[in-house]
Amino acid sequence: MKPQAEKIIREVLDSGRKNLTEHESKELLRAYNIPVSVTKVAKTASEAVKIAEEIGYPVVLKVLSPKIIHKSDIQGVQVNLRNKGEVLQAFKRIMENAKLKVAEKEIWGVTVQKYYLKGREAIVGVINDPQFGPTLMFGLGGIFVEIYRDVSFRVLPVTSEDIEEMIKEVKGYKILEGYRGEKPIDFSLLKDLLFKVSEMALNIPLIKEMDLNPVALYENLVVVLDARVVLK
Repeated sequence: MKPQAEKIIREVLDSGRKNLTEHESKELLRAYNIPVSVTKVAKTASEAVKIAEEIGYPVVLKVLSPKIIHKSDIQGVQVNLRNKGEVLQAFKRIMENAKLKVAEKEIWGVTVQKYYLKGREAIVGVINDPQFGPTLMFGLGGIFVEIYRDVSFRVLPVTSEDIEEMIKEVKGYKILEGYRGEKPIDFSLLKDLLFKVSEMALNIPLIKEMDLNPVALYENLVVVLDARVVLK
């Protein structure tokens, strides 16, 4: 296990938790050179503004709490914030919503993230199956995974051929190739991300579940916008 990854996991387990926050999950991914959106922590509204100006507008604010797994369910996500005033309002709104659900001491602030224009979205995951062991999952995001369950699986370890087959198996594959004038996504970057995720899962046997959703796919960029890791 890489030293930075070991440090993150040790701190989480020492705190009595098994669920990593989004920020911790992304730092874990970053340790394995998996591309994630720029994500920084702000404990106050003024810190959020300062970070937003460093990252560059527009930005996204998300509640940061080990007790809040599904941030959107409590209106803990504010997107496409374009100036100081919008960031200040968003911070206040997120804090108010979070305090209705969890104790104030469990709210660590917010994450401030770069806002990406909507691209094609994928979901990438790992589950530690009791029978087969760590298993890689890939599918298209949005309604493709929510309604159609359009996903493919491979037991780890995987080869580059396995990954290519996984991508082509999903019914929405043609959307990735380019549909109605859209350019195709960068398949080489997507394959690289899937391979790095698989290597990370094998390198960290303590991972029980990993959910990268959404992964934004563009013609020259692939980036993880949200992430959740659960330890055994």
